Amino acid sequence: MFTQIGERHSTEFGGRRGVLDDIAGAVTPRAALLILGVLALQLGFILSYVGAFHRPEPRDIPIAVVAPDEAGQRTADRLAALPGDPLDPGHRADGEQEARAAIENREVYGALVVDPAGTTDTLLVASAAGAPLAEALREAVAAAEREAGRELRVTDVVPADRGDNRGLSPFYVVVGWCVGGYLCAAALAVSAGARPAGPLRAGLRLLVLAVYALAGGVGGAVIAGPVLGAVPGGVLELSLLGALVVFATGAATLALQGLFGVVGLGLAVLLVVVLGNPGAGGASPGPLLPPFWRDIGPALIPGAGTWSVRSLAYFDGRAMGGALLVLALWAAAGTLLTLVAAFFRGRAADRDPLAAAFRR
Repeated sequence: MFTQIGERHSTEFGGRRGVLDDIAGAVTPRAALLILGVLALQLGFILSYVGAFHRPEPRDIPIAVVAPDEAGQRTADRLAALPGDPLDPGHRADGEQEARAAIENREVYGALVVDPAGTTDTLLVASAAGAPLAEALREAVAAAEREAGRELRVTDVVPADRGDNRGLSPFYVVVGWCVGGYLCAAALAVSAGARPAGPLRAGLRLLVLAVYALAGGVGGAVIAGPVLGAVPGGVLELSLLGALVVFATGAATLALQGLFGVVGLGLAVLLVVVLGNPGAGGASPGPLLPPFWRDIGPALIPGAGTWSVRSLAYFDGRAMGGALLVLALWAAAGTLLTLVAAFFRGRAADRDPLAAAFRR
């Protein structure tokens, strides 16, 4: 009997031990850490998107005022005194044409043209810069006009294209380019390891990425433009911009993977998806975002890309210098760091005979 009990206990213990061994083999400490990282990204995604979009409030929207000196100052003071500071009426224009030029040059988002001889003023907006922003501008100015006993007429001087629902298509095409960039880098990592063995292999990955970026840029421009009619503008210019966005995203991802291994892909998702997309000014343009996302958005790839696509599509390429510089810096920094990380990894492998043998 004692023998049977001992055998039963031994079997049960061995069974439990086998299950524990299976769990330990299936979920290694490294895998557990990666799962915790994925959980952090998931929660960060929820925090970032809900935090950015759950309560859009206009703040300091740049707007021009067109009116004679005394009337202009009174109007500017009235707009600046609105609760919550939704408007920044610091820009003065000498006439409607100058105000229109300021909007088209992307210096301001709108302009209030005051009629000193009547009681109806005209608000100039640009829905191509984001329909939610144009609506917020209209509501804020209308409130100020009602308090002054005046009426308001709204004119859209740069409307979004008929195929571009609420001016969101530029943002969505940039999201597609960014997704392509980091997925291409991830595919290279899956096929040949997150960290290239030396500068030569890193250079080849960057070359493959450049070819992919050109194809992705052209494909995105053709689909969004001639095929769907969602984004107006020249296909060539849009294609080159798309290639830059894809390459900048992919190069940054390759650099992060070269520095941190597989964790680098998660960091790329953090920069591009978790932080970059909410701050890009797509669904909610910058003046409607909370300060954190409004501040970081223009410095990240989705924000710079969205601004640039809108400039090409609707504003004749004006005010693109800063955004293009941001994209170029991401591309250059990603390329340099990818090569530098690969160089030091190659030197480390050369000092390890076994690693060098496997690398050859």
